[in-house]
Amino acid sequence: MKRERFGHPRGLFVLAGTECWERISFNGMQALLVLYMVGQVLLPGHVEHVAGFQSFRSIIERFTGPLSAQALALQVFGLYIGLVSFTPVFGGLLGDRLLGRRFAVALGALLMTAGHFCMAFERSFLWALLLLIIGAGCLRGNLASQMGELYGPGDHRRATAFQVYYVVINCASFVAPLITGALWKAWGWQYGFGFAGVGMLFGLLIYLTGQRDLPPNRARSVLARKRLEGREWRVVCVLALMVPLLALFWIAQAQVWNTYNLWARDQVNMLILGWAVPVPWLRAFDNLAAVLLVPPILLLWRRQARRGHEPDEIRKLATGCLIFALSMTWLAAGCAMSGSSNKVTLLWVLVFHVCANIGWVYFAPSAVTLFTRAAPTVVNSTMVGVCYLSIFVGSTISGRLGALYEHYTATNFWLIHAAIVGAGGLLLMLLTPWLRRELPLQAANVAS
Repeated sequence: MKRERFGHPRGLFVLAGTECWERISFNGMQALLVLYMVGQVLLPGHVEHVAGFQSFRSIIERFTGPLSAQALALQVFGLYIGLVSFTPVFGGLLGDRLLGRRFAVALGALLMTAGHFCMAFERSFLWALLLLIIGAGCLRGNLASQMGELYGPGDHRRATAFQVYYVVINCASFVAPLITGALWKAWGWQYGFGFAGVGMLFGLLIYLTGQRDLPPNRARSVLARKRLEGREWRVVCVLALMVPLLALFWIAQAQVWNTYNLWARDQVNMLILGWAVPVPWLRAFDNLAAVLLVPPILLLWRRQARRGHEPDEIRKLATGCLIFALSMTWLAAGCAMSGSSNKVTLLWVLVFHVCANIGWVYFAPSAVTLFTRAAPTVVNSTMVGVCYLSIFVGSTISGRLGALYEHYTATNFWLIHAAIVGAGGLLLMLLTPWLRRELPLQAANVAS
C-alpha cells in the first residue's frame, strides 16, 4: 500500500521536490547565460581559454557566416534551449527501454550538477552546456512520467496532483532568477552558477532519499505495439504538420529568454529609487506573471464553458499567438517612443510581461492538451515529444534571428517577431475549420 501525505502518495512530494530544485538550478543559470557570454566568456582574453571553442565556432559559422561575439552568444543560447527541449524524447526512450526511469533521473541529475559546476570555469564552458543538455534529457524525460504511475487510471486525485506539480515548477522558476541574479550582482558569475549546481545536488538528494515512495523501477526492452489504422495515420500527419505553425510562437517566446536580456540591459531604465534592478529579475517577474494569471484565465474558461462558448484548443492557440504579437508590438512601441537618447521605463516592460504571459497561458498548455487529446493512444507519448519539437525549432531559429539585433533598430527587431508570431495566429485561424475536421476533438469543446 502506498504511503500518503495530505491525501496523496508521498511520491508526489518527492517528485515535486526534485523538480523544484531542478527548475531553480536550471532557470537560475539560464537567466545569466546570455549576459555571461556577452559580458565575459566570449570576449577577447577569455574566449581563447574555452576548450574547443574555435572548432565549435567554425562549425556554427559554416551555416551562419561570420558572427560577432554578441551574435554568436545569441546563436549558442538558441541552440542550447532548443536541444534541451529535444533530448527528453531520447531520455524517455532510454529510461523506458534500457536504464529504468529511476536510474535515468539520477544520472540526469548528476550530469546537470556537474554541468552547473563546470559553468563556473571558463575552460569547461562547452562541456558545461553539453552536460546540461544530456542531463536535462535524462531527467525531464523520466521524472514527470513517474507522476502518472502514482495514480490509477480512474483516480480523481490525478488532476490535482499535476496542478500541484506545475505550481511548484512555476514558483521555482520565479525564485531562481532572483537568487542567481542577486549573487551575480553582489559577488560575480561563479557564485550564481555555483548556487545552481548546489540546487541540483539538493534535488538529487531528495530523489534518492525518497526512493521507497516512487513507482516500481522497470525498463522495458520490448514495447507492445499496435498498428496505426488509416484514420490514425492521417491524424498523426496533421499533428506533425502543425509543428512549424507552433514553432512560430516559440521563435518569439524564446527571444524573451535570449536577446531580450541584452536589450533590457542596454535600453531599459532599471533604476528604482537609485537602485539598479538586476536584469535577471525581469525573468523572475515573467514567471510570477504566469503563475498569477493562470487562475483568472481558468475561471474565464469555466464561465465560457458553462455558456457553451469556451474556445477549443485550436482557437486558444490562435488567440495566444495574436496576444503575444500585440505584446511584442507594445515592446516595439516603447522603443519608438523612448527615442535614441532615452530608455524604456520599467513599468512599460512590466506591462509587456503581463500581456505576453496571457498569450503564453492561452498557447503553451493548449498545445500539449491538443496533442494528448487528438493523438492515437498507441503513439500518444511519442506525439507529445513531437509537440515539444516545436520548441526546439523555434528556439534554434530565434538564436539565428538574434544576429539581426546588431543590424536593426530595437523597434524593428521586435516588430519582426510580432509579425512572425502574429502570422502564426492568423494561419491557425484560417486553418481552424480544416483542423477541426481532421482532428478528433470533443464536440463539447468546440466553439465557433
